[in-house]
Amino acid sequence: MSDSLAGQLAAAFEARADLMTRLHGEQTDAYRLFHGSVEGMPGLTVDRYGDLILAQTFHHALTPDALAVLEAFYAAALPGLVTVYNDRSQSNSRISNSLVGDVKVAAHAPRVIHEMAVAYHFQARHAGQDPWLFLDLRAGRRRVMAEAAGKSVLNLFAYTCGVGLAAAKAGASFVVNVDFAESSLAVGKENARLNDLASRPRYIQSDVFAAVRQYAGLGQAKMVRGKRLPPFPELEPRQFDLVFLDPPRYAKSPFGVVDLVNDYPALFKPALLATVEGGTLICCNNVAEVDRDAWLDQLQRSAAKAGRPVRESEWILPEADFPSPDGKPPLKMALLRV
Repeated sequence: MSDSLAGQLAAAFEARADLMTRLHGEQTDAYRLFHGSVEGMPGLTVDRYGDLILAQTFHHALTPDALAVLEAFYAAALPGLVTVYNDRSQSNSRISNSLVGDVKVAAHAPRVIHEMAVAYHFQARHAGQDPWLFLDLRAGRRRVMAEAAGKSVLNLFAYTCGVGLAAAKAGASFVVNVDFAESSLAVGKENARLNDLASRPRYIQSDVFAAVRQYAGLGQAKMVRGKRLPPFPELEPRQFDLVFLDPPRYAKSPFGVVDLVNDYPALFKPALLATVEGGTLICCNNVAEVDRDAWLDQLQRSAAKAGRPVRESEWILPEADFPSPDGKPPLKMALLRV
């Protein structure tokens, strides 16, 4: 086990040699070092975030011997970086393993990382469980930066606002980040303060259904299924040049259910209607079992039904640190010209 893990880590590191050189050249120090699902150990991921290496397990915890092998490999391959291990294999997916000494300090210490010359705050351990920047979405942020100059951008399910910050850094004229979690938006605000931006992003703490329906001109419902809804920020109808839609797999809200498997159109339609004629809508679906071609067909049919047909579509693929043997990675990103 230990010998095979060392070999798998080494093969993955060597495969990324050219990529790491390119990323460092564009001021990126955050990337995946080991993608276990396709590189020999499903359930294990290893990511670099600046001067820290974050190893995470999702199926089974690493044995002490395996963890020692992993730590020794990266101590030699990337000397000077500290390795933090988060075991998320328990049923509630919470990080349960304890840390001691300098590693514990490093895990909780705030640090600054960089992606395409954009600075982001990062902590390996914080009040939540997910990293503050999802690295597989780099390709999406890269494309947003290529599209955003001079445009208005709406970032839905913004989390820590990485997409919105990338857009603002690239010269977007107006950026709105919408998320229900105040703690996530707070990280996004701190991220913005790290960067020199021509315009400051806006942050809306709201149920996304409530916000996007208003932007789309569909109004804000007061009652759902006979129940009075809680108040959310009132917003004027407005369409955006670029809308980025990255919902979680499944979530319930007073306004409806986010369900990427069975009902993506419930979110897609108001996001589409909040996009200007001739604008761009980038949709994400991170559910591995969803067939990407069937999903794209669903989006195209939903758009036609809404009277806003898709004029062009394009896949945005995760970058080479997230290898996919069949070219159909779990994270699907569809760019739609509407």
